[in-house]
Formats: sequence, structure tokens, C-alpha cells
Amino acid sequence: MRYVILGAGAIGGAMGGRLFESGHEVVLVARGAHQAAISGRGLELRDPDRSVTLRIRAVSSPAEVGFKEGDVAVLATKTQQSEALLLQLAACAPATTPVVCAQNGVANEPLALRRFSNVQAMRVFVSATHLEPGVIEIPFAPLTGLLDLGRYPTGVDEVSKQMAADLNGSTFDSIADPNVMARKYRKLVSNLGNAIEAACGHRSGEAAEKLLRLAQEEAARCFEAAAIEVAPPEFDAERRAAMGPYRLVGDHDLSEGSSWQSLARHTGNIEADWLNGEIVLLGRLHAISTPVNELLRATANRMAAEGAAPGSIAAEELLAQL
Repeated sequence: MRYVILGAGAIGGAMGGRLFESGHEVVLVARGAHQAAISGRGLELRDPDRSVTLRIRAVSSPAEVGFKEGDVAVLATKTQQSEALLLQLAACAPATTPVVCAQNGVANEPLALRRFSNVQAMRVFVSATHLEPGVIEIPFAPLTGLLDLGRYPTGVDEVSKQMAADLNGSTFDSIADPNVMARKYRKLVSNLGNAIEAACGHRSGEAAEKLLRLAQEEAARCFEAAAIEVAPPEFDAERRAAMGPYRLVGDHDLSEGSSWQSLARHTGNIEADWLNGEIVLLGRLHAISTPVNELLRATANRMAAEGAAPGSIAAEELLAQL
């Protein structure tokens, strides 16, 4: 299989780079200075043990890929970019092309299934940072991360099995799981803290912990009302423990998450509508109050629109607003 990575940022760059390094055919779709840097000097992957520069083909749009039989399209953008990217993909790739949603949240899979018949849901646990064009930094080694996938809405097929095998041979731990959406909902629970980290900083103390607990309690009530299955929190405990602690890459502490990075890079947008906003949506559908997630969603969006620096709001201030 040839892997076409749509969105070669932190997650897509790490996945595509490791697959390429292990001998798989990979095409990266990236934008602007990042695409120019990869095309000019290669994709540089840095981890705590080593740095490698990979000469991977990088293009600026799906139309430049030249899709063919056997290609797998991997969506690795934030959810707010999915709709536009899927429109571009549908214009140049067969509707039977397998589409893997390697993204946080649970909204991407139904968006993809409107246009493609084989959609794979992927639960992503990869901590990677992309702040410099052409460079991805990964704070774990030798295991890069956990990537479980299965066909959406349920089941596994040959694509699921083959991709899991390819990832297992490329420094990832991957399981083909017929019920992977339950894992994605568990990941969503932890991602409710992304907006808190972005707004208040990585080490924010008791007030931030209280905000997260309240946001997750709202989520639990919504999941129960909607009869949504959520994998138990201990489901991946042993696998995560095997990855060890975050480690420095050079002198960089890379423990900040994707929403923090969105503010740090001044992208002008953030994923909160599809993380905390997912709980707000469920609350409105099932008449459950979700003021904490609504506050976090609105705060993160305002900070992104205003170009605010990550960590510039005290968690105590947000608690006071509640």
C-alpha cells in the first residue's frame, strides 16, 4: 500500500516519516513553508535518541498526488480542516479509496463516509510537535506511539490489518480493533483538557484540574444519555506505560498538546469546537447542561481568533467565570 498523508504536521509527519523510514511508499501533502522545506531539504524527525532527515515526496494538494489503486489516504489535519480537504480528495481520488481518520474527536469519520465507502477510524496517541518548517519532534523513543484502527462504524478488514502490521513494523504499537470508536471516545475525554492547557498553560495547578474534572463529568452525563460506549480508562494503561516518560529532544520540553501548539503557531483557529464542542452538541441534543465545556470551547476560539499566547489566562479566572 502507498500511504498518502493529508496533513504532514506533527502527527501526519511522524506517521509518514516512520513508515517511509521503514521502507513503505509515502507521499506527504503539506502547505506553505512546511511543504517547501520538505521538498527542499527533506523531512527531519528528531527524537530523544537521534535525528534523521528523510527525502520524502511532498506536494501541496491532493490533486498533485496522482491517486492509484492500492493507495490509502490518511487524514491527519485538525477537524476544522477536514471538510475542505475531503472535498479536494473526492475530486481526485476514487470513492473506494480507503480513508483513515488519524484525528482527535469523533466527527471526522461521518464526514468522510459521505464521500468514501471505506473509512477507517484511528485512535491516536502520538505526542509530536511541529513548530518549525520541515521539522517534527517526538519526545518518545524507540516507540513512537500507539495507533489503533478499525473500519467505521465497526469491524476490521484487510486494510485495517495490513496498516496495523505496517505500523507495528515502523516503531508504532498498533491494533486492528473492530470497536475502535469506543477508544476514540475515551481519547475525547482526555482531549477535553486541550483547551485548558492551551489557555492556562501546561502546569496549571489545582484550578485547572478542577476544570478538567468538571468538563469530564459533563461528558460522562452526555455519553450516558446518548448511550455511547466509552472504553474504560485503564484499557491502554500497560501500553502507555511501555512508552516511558516524556523525554527532552535537545533542550526542548515537548509535553504541550496540539491545541497549545495551535496558539503558539498563531494559526488563527483551534480544534475546540470538535472536542469540548462535541460535548456541548451532545448536551444540547439530550437536554443536559454543559457550561464548563461551553466556556472552554468559547475561550479557546476567542484566543485563537485574537492571536493570544498560550497560557495567558489563569485557570482561577475561568473558574470564577463559571
